[in-house]
Amino acid sequence: MANTQLPPADPEPSLNRVDGRLKVTGAATYSAEYPIDNLAHAVLITSTIAKGRITTINAKPAEAAPGVLAVISHRNTPGVPAYPPVKQPAERAPVGTAFRVFYDELIYFSGQPVALVVAQTLEQAQQAASLVEIDYQTETHQTDFVANRSKAAIAANVQRNKTSPFQDYDRGDPDAMPSAEVKMEATYTIPTQHHQPLEPHAIIAVWEADDKLTVYDKNQGVKSAQGNLAQAFKLPRENVKVNAQFIGGAFGSGIRVWPHTVAAVLAAKQVRRPVKLVLGRELMFTSVGYRPFTEQKIAMGATKTGILTAIRHEGIGQTSAYEEHLERTILATRAMYACLNVSTRYRLLNLDVNTPTWMRGPGDATGMFALESALDELAFALQLDPLELRLRNHADADPERNLPWSAKSLKECYRMGSEQFGWKNRKPEPRSMQVDGMLVGYGMASSLYGFHRHPSKAKAMMQADGSVVVQSATMDIGPGTGTAMTQIAARILGVSPQKVRFDLGDSSLPDAPGQNGSATIPSVGSAVHDACKALKNKLLILGASMPGSILSSAWPDEIVIRNGRIYPTAESRSSVSYTDILKYHKLPQVEMTEESKSGPERDQYSMYSFGCHFVEVQVSPVTGEVRVKRVVTCADVGKIINYKTARSQSIGGVVGGIGMALMEESVMDHRYGRYVTSDFASYHIPVHADIPQIEVFFVDQPDVHVNPIGAKGLGEIAIVGVAAAVANAVFHATGKRVRELPITVDKLV
Repeated sequence: MANTQLPPADPEPSLNRVDGRLKVTGAATYSAEYPIDNLAHAVLITSTIAKGRITTINAKPAEAAPGVLAVISHRNTPGVPAYPPVKQPAERAPVGTAFRVFYDELIYFSGQPVALVVAQTLEQAQQAASLVEIDYQTETHQTDFVANRSKAAIAANVQRNKTSPFQDYDRGDPDAMPSAEVKMEATYTIPTQHHQPLEPHAIIAVWEADDKLTVYDKNQGVKSAQGNLAQAFKLPRENVKVNAQFIGGAFGSGIRVWPHTVAAVLAAKQVRRPVKLVLGRELMFTSVGYRPFTEQKIAMGATKTGILTAIRHEGIGQTSAYEEHLERTILATRAMYACLNVSTRYRLLNLDVNTPTWMRGPGDATGMFALESALDELAFALQLDPLELRLRNHADADPERNLPWSAKSLKECYRMGSEQFGWKNRKPEPRSMQVDGMLVGYGMASSLYGFHRHPSKAKAMMQADGSVVVQSATMDIGPGTGTAMTQIAARILGVSPQKVRFDLGDSSLPDAPGQNGSATIPSVGSAVHDACKALKNKLLILGASMPGSILSSAWPDEIVIRNGRIYPTAESRSSVSYTDILKYHKLPQVEMTEESKSGPERDQYSMYSFGCHFVEVQVSPVTGEVRVKRVVTCADVGKIINYKTARSQSIGGVVGGIGMALMEESVMDHRYGRYVTSDFASYHIPVHADIPQIEVFFVDQPDVHVNPIGAKGLGEIAIVGVAAAVANAVFHATGKRVRELPITVDKLV
């Protein structure tokens, strides 16, 4: 089990999750749980072929079934207003076109939505869906990555955009590799992996009027979803409301508006009543994206003393036939280590599959598996300690942008993590450590993830009773967003956290980005900070204007606020409360809305989160079974707002990394272009018995350059590098280098 001790440097007590009681008592309302009057139920019907076209749809038996309100397909859809007119005969969409649900008869992937049954009850909809008869004309499909890798090419949108970071990149001498004293080259493969949060995706769509839409959707960005739906249905943006107050995990699967969401909105429009659509677990494999199948080739050159002289990193990522999904697979290699000669190449392979999307640590979790595994291989070739190799090639400034880091304490992470783990006890030779007949391996890896801060707004309101309401249209997919924002507000205003309420998950609230890219605390946290600071200053001005006020001659830098009372100095015994100020001015509330965004610092510094992971595994020499026995993870992510929730984030990332390394693999039967892993029995994710003690540490030094609160992102970096650390530990235990995830027993025996 994970350790229960908090790091001793915790500067203030961590706030318990403000929504914790609601969740554990079942009082939290998720997207499928809103009690909407006159609610109808929808069930998707999906294609059974991977490529071709629909020739006939016989919906009459379903339409005649009890309780059925409609059977919707491309033949009778009310249509999405933003879609262009259908061509006759239908033509395949050009690459770069988002999927259009119920648009025409063409099939792009197995599991594509082809019809929707709406009925009075879920059971009636399920029964009727089984009665719909669909015939297809099949075409030869291509879903096998390995068989088609030679067709990979530079993405069309990258070819058009000469400033794209996915353009071929070279720095230094392109011919440095052949002259390197020590060289290694290897290919690393990560299979398709699917987000599988406990809560499947669900939506309730309600047309309040012909031009007014409300949706309760499992979505990581209510503002972007609002804009997308308004654009698709040609509605005024303010007439679309998206609600996602509670989300039962997402990991990137809720970043965009998916076809099933549009289908539910269409259905509600057609039957003129609210419609609920919940994806079954099997539809989670074809409806909401995935981590794409990726193949990477890395070559490294170094001096005999372990100084990197050349790195070449090539990556191929899978995408659909109709969209181009790009990932940061090769980008971290440009910035992670000090190396004068670096080349990267990135290609896309279009296949007859649904479009991938971002999955926790997108791109970097994939790329760093290859980079950190390759560095471990190089360390073995050099007969050098893997940690020492990383220290010798530590980048003191960003080697890609030639800029100073805004802050970087990676060396402190190495020191803290290695000491807590006991790395010094590692014997260098593979298979040299055993306990109770099991082979023991120690592995480690570095991690980094880019810093993202987006323009964000927050409103802060002081009520007449001294309570505070803070609002922003941000999300919480699990990390404890409301808790962190409550703590920021309470700290700035000098009130008890119990006096603060943070509203989120509603598109009618002040603008905020979606919860992705570890940008929520840096972005929305900064807006909450600024709004609460502006509110405090406004209240201080109102307080100073009161006749005989003790604040009229107070120096702003000396004012102290405790429990909602304002003292001119820390030593003062006289004070005035926020409630006194509002009462005197006869104000029911005072509010301030502020926007926070980046400034010129983005061009002056290179901004990243950093970290490292140390892993101990035990491997059976007989069966090849791998058990992760211990993990120490350390992160340099600026100021830690709440240790308790940050620690949970780190543990969750490590758990995801263990799954990525040892279990997760979506397997497709290429004869049919169909996934055969479609439930938790066949798609394996870690359970409690698979997770060892996880010790979490933070450097906890504010990065004063990135934002007003000095905090950077943690959610993504928590998983980046974990799979590599596990793979490196397995090599140390067994002497067998597994370059294709997941590391299963058949690859070790």
